[in-house]
Amino acid sequence: MAKGRELKGRIKSVENTRKITRTMEMVATSKMKRATDRVAAARPYAMALGDMLGQLYTPELAQQFPLLRRPAQPKKVALLLLTANRGLCGAFNANLIKEARARMNEWEARGIAVEMHIVGKKGIGYFRYLGKDIATQRTDITDKPTAADAASLVDALMTRFASGELDAVYVTGTKYKSALMAPPATDAVLPVTPPTGAGVTRDFLLAPSGEEILEALLPAYVRNAVYRALAETEAGFQSAQRTAMKNATDNATDMLQVLKRTYNTARQAQITQEIAEIVGGAAAL
Repeated sequence: MAKGRELKGRIKSVENTRKITRTMEMVATSKMKRATDRVAAARPYAMALGDMLGQLYTPELAQQFPLLRRPAQPKKVALLLLTANRGLCGAFNANLIKEARARMNEWEARGIAVEMHIVGKKGIGYFRYLGKDIATQRTDITDKPTAADAASLVDALMTRFASGELDAVYVTGTKYKSALMAPPATDAVLPVTPPTGAGVTRDFLLAPSGEEILEALLPAYVRNAVYRALAETEAGFQSAQRTAMKNATDNATDMLQVLKRTYNTARQAQITQEIAEIVGGAAAL
C-alpha cells in the first residue's frame, strides 16, 4: 500500500495548497474592488483638470512656464517604473519590466541618457541584477497609494525638469481597462501636453488671472497623472493576482480529481489482489 499512502500524501498536499490559493484569490478580489473604485474616483478629477488646462492654454502662455518647455533634442530623460512588491501575479511585473526596457533601448539608441526611478521590489531586484544604476528606489508605497505618494515621487523631478537638468519625465505603469485587461504603457508626464482642444477661446472671466491659475494648475496636473498611474497599476496588480490565484485553484481542483481517481484505482486493484490471494489460498487448502 506504499503507493496508496504516497497518493494520499499528495492529495493532502494539493488540498492544502488549494486552500491557500483560494484564500489569496478572495483577498485579491476584495482589494481589487477597492483599487478599481480608487481608479474610477480619480478619473473625473483628472478630466476636470485636463479640461481646465485646455481652456487656459495658449502658445503665448506656454513660453512663460518651464513645465511646458519642449526641448528640440532631448539629451536626458527620467523613467519612473511602477512595479509591485510581491509576485504570484502571473506576468504582471515581467510585462512592466519588458515595457521599460524597450523604452530604454529605444532612447539609448537615439543617444538619450536614461535615469531610472523605480517603485516596487520586483523592478528594483531586476535592474539590480542587471547592474543598472537606479537613481531612486521606493518600496514603501502600499496597496493604497495617495496623492502624497505621487507628490513625493514627482516633485523633485519637476524641479529638475524646470531647471533644464531633465528634458522629459516618463512613467511606466498599467492602463487599467478591465479585470482581464491592464496592458503596460509608458506615458510622458513632463513636459505637460495640453489636452485635445487646447487653446479654444471661452467666454468667461478669470479671477485671479490665467497665468496665476496655470501656475498652480500645472504641478497639480503632473501629480495627478502620477497618482492615476499608481492607482491603475495597483488595480492591475490585484486583478493579475486574482486571475493567477483563480487559475491555480482551478488547476489544483483538476489535479485532485486525477489523484483521487488514481488512488481509487490503486485501492481497488489492491483489494482485488487480496481477494484473489484469499480465494487462491482457500482453494489450495
